[in-house]
Amino acid sequence: MSKRETWSGKYGFILACIGAAMGLGSIWMFPWRLGQYGGAAFLVPYFIFIFGLAVIGLMGEFAFGRSQQSGAIGAFEKVLKEKNKNYGSLLGTIPVLGVTGVFTFYLIVVGWIIKYFTLSLTGSFSKINIPEYFAGFAGQPESILWHFIALVVTLAIVRMGIKDGIETANKYMMPALFGILVILMVRSVTLPGAMEGIKFLLVPDWSHLLKPETWVMALGMAFFTVCLGGAAMVVYGSYLKPDEDIPSSAINTAIFTTIASLLAAFVTIPAAFAFGLSPQAGPPLLFITVPNIFTQMNGGYFFGVLFFLSVIFAAISSAINLMEVPVEALMERFGMSRTKSVLTVAILGFLVGIPMDINMNLFGMFADFVTVYLVPAGAVLAAIVFFWVYGSSRAREEINNGAAKPLGNWFEPFAKYVFTGVAIGVLVMGVILGGF
Repeated sequence: MSKRETWSGKYGFILACIGAAMGLGSIWMFPWRLGQYGGAAFLVPYFIFIFGLAVIGLMGEFAFGRSQQSGAIGAFEKVLKEKNKNYGSLLGTIPVLGVTGVFTFYLIVVGWIIKYFTLSLTGSFSKINIPEYFAGFAGQPESILWHFIALVVTLAIVRMGIKDGIETANKYMMPALFGILVILMVRSVTLPGAMEGIKFLLVPDWSHLLKPETWVMALGMAFFTVCLGGAAMVVYGSYLKPDEDIPSSAINTAIFTTIASLLAAFVTIPAAFAFGLSPQAGPPLLFITVPNIFTQMNGGYFFGVLFFLSVIFAAISSAINLMEVPVEALMERFGMSRTKSVLTVAILGFLVGIPMDINMNLFGMFADFVTVYLVPAGAVLAAIVFFWVYGSSRAREEINNGAAKPLGNWFEPFAKYVFTGVAIGVLVMGVILGGF
């Protein structure tokens, strides 16, 4: 196998991680979760969980990959072999399957986003019945074409490798994404009637903090926001140089992903209030509520194009991270070239995804199985293998390699007991609630 690729430096790595973490979680899920679970009040537990817990998991996954110079399968195998256990590669396959499953259905959604971008470009939102259009598009054969286009774009970037493909794409897409969101936010908060939406986002209704579901959903959102799952960030960490600052990288990833999520909320929720639409629309917020806003807004064509362009950037940046996980696994386990590995993953993922293109019930069942069981299980396994089997003291030592501000002894019991315990709790609660 050829020499392992690396990032060019901390800046490129952080931008790639922000791109991986953001995705549709920040632009789509975060605003409607905020809308459904109390607005500003939701932010209190969310900030506690993302900076008090999720960042710890992010440091662990980065360090796990870097310490073993491998993605999840190889990393699990090497650590467990030290203990004379031969089932490491089998355990490591679980998080890889979880992320591969997300990649499979996620590309279908990316296809929807590309379709909606073309609708905004052609000025079609004012000519169609938006709720009926989405219901008549998703789950129909037409979506296969858009799924394929999403796949080709993602494949082309991942094929070019870590520096030339993934890192370069994020160096352009992430600054552009933040710039577009700022422009859209300024327009949204200056709409007549937007002040009620601003108050919703800034003035907490403290009664929501007495509701357990607010805390449970904030916890799930925090883990989802930074892409914890035992594979995606492990493989990105495996391309790190030995002297990169992992704590700083993890904190910056969480900060900028949270900023993007808040910008997206300030784009959609004040505008929803301004036009008398519900901020609690749930999943339809992106595909029904937001297009309706642009049909009523002065300059709606221009802002609609910008908005869906920003969503494409977020969606593709996340998709390339998801695809890299099975691509790296095939390269490492079977010695495939990057080109062969990318094509294999692309073809198999597309074929498995086609039945979900035309059957939304199947899409929902598959997505639920992957996100409720496999991905949280992968996060738990990674935490146990790294913080317990590899050892919390060695884990802290690896995290502190290259760190400008090394972590103290407090980290070891916190990571071993608190973080791992909460990760197990996320898995259990997700199963009980049917997902977050």
